[in-house]
Amino acid sequence: MGYPGKNTKGYEAPKRPFEKQRIEDETRIVIEYGLRNKREVWRAQGVLRRYRKAARELLAFMSQSTDEQQIATKREHLLGHLNRIGLLGPDADIDDVLSLKIQQPLERRLQTMVYRQGLARSPKQARQMVTHGHIAIAGRRVDIPSYRVPRDQETQITYYGTSPLTSDGHPEIERINKKRR
Repeated sequence: MGYPGKNTKGYEAPKRPFEKQRIEDETRIVIEYGLRNKREVWRAQGVLRRYRKAARELLAFMSQSTDEQQIATKREHLLGHLNRIGLLGPDADIDDVLSLKIQQPLERRLQTMVYRQGLARSPKQARQMVTHGHIAIAGRRVDIPSYRVPRDQETQITYYGTSPLTSDGHPEIERINKKRR
């Protein structure tokens, strides 16, 4: 066991580093979502990998165990968590967990939400606004672009109160409003 205070990698690099199709797909995703590098794609893949593993373990447990109450508890725990963070809908099933795509966790990032709600003109600008502290969730400043926004907080994303972007005369706000029209 290593030192508990030491940070560990939150991603796993690909086994075949020079696979052309994978590189092209990752590059397209990085451009589409305005990510900093491919490590952020690999981190999202790791998140999906963990949820899929939990779903497979649940399916194996369902086939081995006869305790219906314990099966229902584990199933509700996994599906309830995925519903709260917004990856699945309320009527989802275990098969939906296994069919999750890389785009779904990337759509839940604060950076993407800011862009999709029209608070920024591009994904890159959304990332810059978040890191510079211009974005708040429920009045609290959040400066982490990869913050996963839960379903109940997605409507509370606004500009931070003391940000210069809150004034109507700011030239960037006028450009964003012009783009919305």
